[in-house]
Amino acid sequence: MSLTFYWYPKCGTCRKAKKWLEEHGQTLQEVHIAENPPSKEDLKRLQEESGLELKKLFNTSGMKYRELSLKDKLPEMNEEEMLELLASDGMLIKRPITSDGKNATIGFKEEQFQEFWS
Repeated sequence: MSLTFYWYPKCGTCRKAKKWLEEHGQTLQEVHIAENPPSKEDLKRLQEESGLELKKLFNTSGMKYRELSLKDKLPEMNEEEMLELLASDGMLIKRPITSDGKNATIGFKEEQFQEFWS
């Protein structure tokens, strides 16, 4: 079974995660997150699979996040507005996102990958 792997190839963390997954025998269906950002529906599903609150899907260290002053705006936004914003620009999404259709991990932490993907 292959994992869906949303990533940005220039991102060092994404490359580390990809290498880890491949070293652990995973087959990846790679999706370039900037060129093909997940839809609102996919983002909602991934958020539910991850068990995280929606605001955790934002790439808080990204330039776009800072440019849009999202730190101040997110607390005022509802779920629909957040999903719309995330779906509009893949660079706003924390990456990589790895999913098997039941579980999803957001970002790369080796311990978490060990638990879910080894």
